[in-house]
Amino acid sequence: MKKLIIAAGTGFLGQVLVNHFKDKFEEIIILTRGSSKIKGNIRHIKWNAKTFSGWEKELENADVLINLAGKSVDCRYTEGNKKEILDSRLESTRILNLAVQQCQNPPKHWLNSSTATIYRHSLDKEMDEENGEIGNDFSMNVAKSWEKVFFEIQTPHTKKTALRTSIVLGKNGGAYHPLKNLTKVGFGGRQGKGNQFISWIHEKDFARAVAFIIEKELTGVLNIVSPKPIRNMLFMKALRKSLGVPTGIPISEKLLKFGARMIGTETELVLKSRNVIPKRLTENGFTFEFGELKKALEDL
Repeated sequence: MKKLIIAAGTGFLGQVLVNHFKDKFEEIIILTRGSSKIKGNIRHIKWNAKTFSGWEKELENADVLINLAGKSVDCRYTEGNKKEILDSRLESTRILNLAVQQCQNPPKHWLNSSTATIYRHSLDKEMDEENGEIGNDFSMNVAKSWEKVFFEIQTPHTKKTALRTSIVLGKNGGAYHPLKNLTKVGFGGRQGKGNQFISWIHEKDFARAVAFIIEKELTGVLNIVSPKPIRNMLFMKALRKSLGVPTGIPISEKLLKFGARMIGTETELVLKSRNVIPKRLTENGFTFEFGELKKALEDL
């Protein structure tokens, strides 16, 4: 294909996608708050994710648009941070909707970030795209609003897909390094009760899933997760084994809350049970290279 646009493509997931697609597109354009620059077939174009400033012209004749914009949720949920988390997602999606609408030759397919956190805390039921139960708290309401803004504008010449992505395990970012470091210093036991499920995906399978969605022209919502959610205590056991660490001190919910305050984050990131499965991906024939956690951890 000729042209790929990645909005907010300089972060961890953006770079995973750039590395995967750099030889598959003639041109990759990254919309960034940083400075404009060119390196090979990759161009960085400045935008603020809120208003037009010339970047919108780059969407003309694009094969694919991927939007990854949104403030990290790895922070304290103060009123100011909550507003920024919500606004950064809605504003970028709204301005891209306007940009796509005004294109003479709009992108053929737009994939917008969403989150597997949209489903309720679940110890009892696997959540798929059809029968998953969407809950009602700050994080879930952000996800619902995000998808509503994305889908409410009709774009007859641009297919739309929302990526309900889980925890992505990667060599250069994501959740893997903090958990690895905790484990190496002896705190690699269960977190809280340890019975909460973790839905995860290896970075390579994340990129491969995005490519598969583009190839198969899948639209609507898709869960971008590995096939088998795993309980926290078993995840941490597998991580300890992969690192050659024989034991790990468990961290109680009370201690987690204290630690989260100290480092400026929230316990939801580790205590919520994300019991999510990739029904639409597997039904359409996607195969995971790292469907087993043991294999994923060995690779990382």
